[in-house]
Amino acid sequence: MVEFRLTPDDLSAIRFGVSPGHELAHAVRVLGRPQYHPLQWGWLRQARHRVPARAFDLLRLLVGPDGYLPDFLTSTPGWDLGPVEEVERLRETALEPMRVDLHKRVARTSGTEQRLLRALADDLPRTRSAVADAWQQVWDAVLAPYWPQLERLLRADIGVRSRRTTTHGLAAMVDTLNDAVTWGSHAVHVRLRLHHEVLDCAGSGLVLTPSVMAPRCAVVTEPPAQPTLFYPALGVSERWSDTAADPTQALAGLLGAGRAGVLLALRAPLSTSEVAVAEGLAVSTASHHLSRLAAARLVDSRREGTRVVHVRTPLGEALVGG
Repeated sequence: MVEFRLTPDDLSAIRFGVSPGHELAHAVRVLGRPQYHPLQWGWLRQARHRVPARAFDLLRLLVGPDGYLPDFLTSTPGWDLGPVEEVERLRETALEPMRVDLHKRVARTSGTEQRLLRALADDLPRTRSAVADAWQQVWDAVLAPYWPQLERLLRADIGVRSRRTTTHGLAAMVDTLNDAVTWGSHAVHVRLRLHHEVLDCAGSGLVLTPSVMAPRCAVVTEPPAQPTLFYPALGVSERWSDTAADPTQALAGLLGAGRAGVLLALRAPLSTSEVAVAEGLAVSTASHHLSRLAAARLVDSRREGTRVVHVRTPLGEALVGG
């Protein structure tokens, strides 16, 4: 059990993020042990033939088959963190924490693996560069083609969790993250197989990060890293990696062309008149489409200053797929 102890300041700093590094590390584990990851078999059938062997071998040595994952491979998750920013941070990661992480992997291995990891720890500048290059090569080969689908799942999950926080409260939302996660008195509890720790978040908050590739919850607790809880995202099936159809045509077939256009136009909050201008509609027609979308719980409205704007709900975001 890991217990994240939360002060009032921590409660106000609980937030969501995405982590390309976490997805890639677990993609490496999936490729190494596919028999344990049936929800990834659709992706595996497409990606496994493109794996760059030398780069993959280096990352596989670093992440191991299970359990401890070196912190330097995953920077603090953020709402706008993309793969370009992730690999840039990896190229600039501090060497001493990297040394600590590598020696943790040394302590968990033996034989040839242990000797190779010791060699990596003995030349940190060269290792950092080689790892970043390997990260980029493996990412480009096995995850970059699927990042749009993967990112849609992550952001749809965050949308659902955010809406639940609004309607049911923070504790109720946390309790539904995963069977291994529970809300306690001023704490978030996470059941893990191999890790026991009590961590005082000390006002820094907690980052909640959904994952498509990881089958179980994981945590980051080692200072100076930001306390982070990774959990399996909603809606992951064996076909998650399938290329989505053109959203305009698909939505038009489901909702009708007018309402589909209005839903797609709401990439940002818009007033009724702004929707009408964007879609070339009469204001009355735009209002009618918005009311029908609201009745289907695909659109919600809120007041911003002197005007009322319309936004997609989490369900609307998931339907649009972005």
